[in-house]
Order: sequence, then C-alpha cells, then structure tokens
Amino acid sequence: MAAFVLPAAAFADDPTGSGGAACGRFTCSVEVEAPGSSAGSAGGNSGASESGSNSEGGESSPWKCTYTLADPQPPAGSLDWEGHQPGDGAVYQERCAYEGSTTTVLRMVWAADQPEAAAVDPAVLAQQAVDEMLLRGPEIGITPKPGGKGVVGMPVYLWTEQGPETYGPNTATATAGGITVNATAKVSKIVWNMGDGNSVTCSTSGTPYKPEYGKRPSPDCGHRYEVPSSTTDTGRFHVTATSTWTIDWQVTGGGQTGQLTEVRDSSVDITVAEVQVLN
Repeated sequence: MAAFVLPAAAFADDPTGSGGAACGRFTCSVEVEAPGSSAGSAGGNSGASESGSNSEGGESSPWKCTYTLADPQPPAGSLDWEGHQPGDGAVYQERCAYEGSTTTVLRMVWAADQPEAAAVDPAVLAQQAVDEMLLRGPEIGITPKPGGKGVVGMPVYLWTEQGPETYGPNTATATAGGITVNATAKVSKIVWNMGDGNSVTCSTSGTPYKPEYGKRPSPDCGHRYEVPSSTTDTGRFHVTATSTWTIDWQVTGGGQTGQLTEVRDSSVDITVAEVQVLN
C-alpha cells in the first residue's frame, strides 16, 4: 500500500464529509468526496460533516476517511491551522483511502467543530488493520544456495521459512466509532519465476532440502533447469518469489466480513552449470 503524508495546504480542494463521522474521544470516521468535488471543504463551518453525495449523480463517495485529533495540537503559526489560531476549532490527522485502490493519503486538516456521528465503513477499518501488519516477501530457501553452484537436470527445491511476517498467520485489529474489525493474513500461493523463462506456482511453503533426499525431487514445490545459467547475460538465474497474501476480516460479534489481498516479493541469484564429462 502506498501512503502519502501531506500538509493541509497541499490540497486546493479538500475532500468533504458525507453526513458526519463516528467519534470517540480522539477519533472520528467519515465518508468524503473525491478531491476536487464541488461539495465544499472539510474545514468549513460544518466541520467534517458536509454532504458526501456525488454532486452530479448523487452516488456515495468512493473516498473513505478517518479523522484523529492531533495530540499534541500543532504550534501557533503552523500551516496545519490553515490561518486559524489554537483554540479556534482543532487540527485532525485525516487518513483517506479510495475504494478499490491500495493508496492511502495522510494529511493534517483543520475543522471548526467536532463532526457529528455517522456510520463507520468496516472495509476501511479492515484496510487500516492490514496497514498495521508487517507482511514480507518469502524468506527464500533454494537449492543450490546463493553463492553455491547447481547442476543442470538436478532437482531444485523451493521453500520459504514460515513465520507471521513471511507466511502467516498474521493478525491485527482496528477500531473506530464503536466498531472493531479483526483481520488475519495468510499466504495463499507463491509464484516462483525461475529466471530461465519458467515459473512454478506453489500452494504450500515448500519443503526444505535435506542431504538424505539425494536426487529425489521436491514433493510439493520444485523445478529442474534444462540449461545452464551461463546462457543468461549475467551468468546467473535471477529467481523471484512472489507471495499472495489473503486477508480475511470480520467485524467483532459476528458482523460483516470481507477479504483483501496483498502481494510481496523477494529474490535471489543462483548459478547452475552443466556437468563436465572427462574422457
């Protein structure tokens, strides 16, 4: 997920509220217009509770935002006050995600009044929970090992070390407006691009190689090279492993459920040679 942190002054047209926000002591959640809409500014007299309908079609805004009261508040004279003074309204951290996108925009905004209550979108909370997770690409295990040398035609074992950050399960929660979403992430598949034009898709973490396996192929995730790595420009095969993380989320208490996906990758370079036969 991409995240951008911008000062309030960086926006010519602010996202606008869609009927208010669900607020705790410090956190509020609202739906907002896409930037550049004609509905008004989040810093207007109505705080963050302007209409969130599309000004032309009347449809719900695809922008979903949460607002967290800045603590401590910025010092007097900060651009975050948008020309106002401390005590005149308050400054919030605005976090907006566009529906169907993995991009999140973070910025500081001023609002005159605390927003009124409105529904919290659980899908937005689910994405926030995912953002709290540390999801990595595979911790690659491969034969031959990087720095070593394999042989054409010999079985290549592919695997990743298992852990919450490299394979799952990885869990996190997010709460706003009295709603809590629990999210659990697990790797559903790993696609190995072997550097020779072939790829291998594995639904398991793979089997680590042991010397006693000899020339037996991997039982669940393996490959055989038919040409040496000297056929490449670098003299090595660049192997990339791409994990697809599947994240299932649910509102606490048996409420709404959903699913998200994230992709992570990592890579190594290996050398594979032809067997030299001496007469």
